[in-house]
Amino acid sequence: MSRESDASCLLWEVQLYEPFSRVWICKGYGRAVTDVEPAEVGRAVLACQLARGPARGGETFRVVVRTGSDNLLIVSADELPARGWMADPAICRLLPAYLRDALA
Repeated sequence: MSRESDASCLLWEVQLYEPFSRVWICKGYGRAVTDVEPAEVGRAVLACQLARGPARGGETFRVVVRTGSDNLLIVSADELPARGWMADPAICRLLPAYLRDALA
């Protein structure tokens, strides 16, 4: 059984910046055991979140990805590929249903 300390374990957190209070609020999180590049997982998670519903005025979404080897990566909407980009189906299978369904 895999644990968060395993190098192949990724933890992600979807965060929303609330401009009025100037804080990042957790909107969802998940984990997966995979050898997929953490940045690709972060981009897929963020694309799914934005497909569920765009940010409203002044709000900003980002995804924080942590690896089992204690690396940290932050993916913002600026880093998403151009419109029409599709996440790799193998990455989509790692995601929870509520995120996968957003791309359907």
